[in-house]
Amino acid sequence: MRISMPRLRGVLSPVLTPFDAGLAPDRKRYLAHCRKLLDSGVGLAVFGTNSEANSLAVEEKLDLLDYLLENGIPAGRLLPGTGCCALTDSVKLTRAAVAKACGGVLMLPPFYYKQVTDDGLFKTYSEIIERVGEAGLRLYLYHIPPIAVVPISAVLIEKLLKAYPGVIAGIKDSSGDWNNTQMLLDNFQSDGFDVFCGSEAFLLRTLRGGGAGCITATANTNAPAIVDMYENWQNAGADAKQAAITATRNIFAGLPMIACMKAVIARELNDPGWAMPRPPLMPCPPDKIDAVMAELKKAGYKYI
Repeated sequence: MRISMPRLRGVLSPVLTPFDAGLAPDRKRYLAHCRKLLDSGVGLAVFGTNSEANSLAVEEKLDLLDYLLENGIPAGRLLPGTGCCALTDSVKLTRAAVAKACGGVLMLPPFYYKQVTDDGLFKTYSEIIERVGEAGLRLYLYHIPPIAVVPISAVLIEKLLKAYPGVIAGIKDSSGDWNNTQMLLDNFQSDGFDVFCGSEAFLLRTLRGGGAGCITATANTNAPAIVDMYENWQNAGADAKQAAITATRNIFAGLPMIACMKAVIARELNDPGWAMPRPPLMPCPPDKIDAVMAELKKAGYKYI
């Protein structure tokens, strides 16, 4: 019997991971940031791209997940990224997320080997689903070909939905290609497949197409404005709100996104330690952040 769970909707953020001076995840900073996001109406897509998830060990992710739950973060608002290159790592993370009643899991394809077939990707997802073997699993595919290079095709989605209805719950489309998002909205929503755009730049169009919302990096810093867009997309002024959040995203995108967001948070909190990513990523030069802060101020930006 399949377990009934509320569907994830709205604005979620791949939560930035702060590190301490020894480059270990800083759990207290992390918890505080997660609480701010929740208070702003944002769900927590922990261990996503902008979380530096692929620079974190499986054990570090499990520790952070436990820490959040032990400190009152509601499991239903969590969408952990559990897709790894190693099949067994994906199974371990996914099994833990389901056991803790997380709202779902967001799963990259195994991305190290390129030019893999849809059959190979289907076999990967099938093995994970079968090995986890839990009715409560809600798996959201993560399509991000600009980074992973390995795409999630319409043919693959159709095959997965046919084999695992109810388990395959939706997708985050970070292709940056609106035509692809539109295709997903047109072809798969009737199958109970929720479509999230991967950038708030596409949020209004996604919602007008019946989509579920967005899972976006800059919700780490611009949550109130993005949530306001989501909550008021059917009201007058929605196009102006969309233009404003797109303009703010473009300011952050002028520098390497992860380092830029971390540096801005460090400035807003007067906490220089926040600015450090884990190598191989490097922090942004202070003068570059001076310019970003000036642009943000001019745009009327307000931190969460």
